[in-house]
Amino acid sequence: MDQLSYSAAWLSRWREEITDAVSSMISTFEETYGYEPGTNEVRVADEEDLRAARDYGRELLGFEDLLTFYESIGEVVLPEVGNGYFVHSARDVLHRLAEEGSVFVPEADDPHGMVIASNGGGILYVADWGGAIHRSRTASLDDAEFDKVADNLPDFLDYIRRCVVRFAETGATGDL
Repeated sequence: MDQLSYSAAWLSRWREEITDAVSSMISTFEETYGYEPGTNEVRVADEEDLRAARDYGRELLGFEDLLTFYESIGEVVLPEVGNGYFVHSARDVLHRLAEEGSVFVPEADDPHGMVIASNGGGILYVADWGGAIHRSRTASLDDAEFDKVADNLPDFLDYIRRCVVRFAETGATGDL
């Protein structure tokens, strides 16, 4: 993406680029893959999402980039892109955090985090309290090991964008 700093405007541009790539892919999806695609979207935050984002903002844990994200984007649902990519809604992130507590990420400077995304194979993406994003090596968080995939949320989101564009153009997703 261009040099726009991470903000609501950056997220709007990010959403547009993914939406354009997905629209291109969906136009020939059934012909290419032999079945009708489901819903693939980057959903703009609605009132319920904004309320959850405000609740998130009151939490003691987390970081500003994630709050900025949830004030603009409700969720990302891309089941037809590769194995599927999903950035969970603020509601879902908060619910999981309340029910299961923080995720232990021993590889992080601050080893506490929260699940913010997943893929269709059950791999989880955890944001540590410092803002870095880590990918679980397995579909289970029991004794999970993680690999850092991005230093911050904007880098992670840009990587998702590049994977979506690559998949729309070539059918290859990369290693997200």
